[in-house]
Amino acid sequence: MPIDLYYTPGSPPCRFVMMVGAATNVEFNCIEINLRAKEQYKPEFLEMNPQHLVPTINDHGFVLWESRAISRYIVNKYDHNSKLYPQDPQTRALIDQRLDFDLGTLCPSFSQFFYPSLFSGIEPNKTQIKKLADALSVLNRLLHGLEFAVPGESLTLADLCLATTISNIDAAGIDLRRYPNIESWFALIKVSAPKYREVNEQGLRDFKNLVKEVLKPKKAALIKTVISKVVFAEGSGKKAKLLKKNSKI
Repeated sequence: MPIDLYYTPGSPPCRFVMMVGAATNVEFNCIEINLRAKEQYKPEFLEMNPQHLVPTINDHGFVLWESRAISRYIVNKYDHNSKLYPQDPQTRALIDQRLDFDLGTLCPSFSQFFYPSLFSGIEPNKTQIKKLADALSVLNRLLHGLEFAVPGESLTLADLCLATTISNIDAAGIDLRRYPNIESWFALIKVSAPKYREVNEQGLRDFKNLVKEVLKPKKAALIKTVISKVVFAEGSGKKAKLLKKNSKI
């Protein structure tokens, strides 16, 4: 029987869990939670998840939230020998490191850079801009010489998790061409992850629709200005830019 998945389509963590389900042939009964309508604060949801977070799963009475915990649980229970999360301790440690890098560095750096501008019209400060650029630079270096996010491995949980965050960064209009290792890796994940277009790109359309719905002309101009900021000095000391794409958000 399918696992109940409480989710929001535009959310990278929710799409990560959905891509793990696609890769392990685990079916979900998807129950959308409208965060803007504050459905996460309904008593029945708070009783299940007092942190009122998505994604949340209810696997026939077993409730779990936090996307990375959910993904490991799904693999450990339903696809124990999966290459997504191999048994080798060192390989798992590297996958966990990449997952933690997304949780603690990449995803929050993008959120702090982009969403205040989107929802409140607040331009990010230099520290927030530099944090996002630094996070992308670190990921670019981590991927040097690799096809996938973990050396010597095929597609893993690390790739699926990082790809959902990078896809939102890309969809926001931040040019990945300055990060060639990210760009080539991301292109590979798009064709390697099972049902990528069906699962992740549908959520990206929802994210883009949200951006269009929220943006007013003044905010749209601000977003374009924010994305085109000079943001950091690379190791050589030369300045780099996060360039906006030719295509609109």
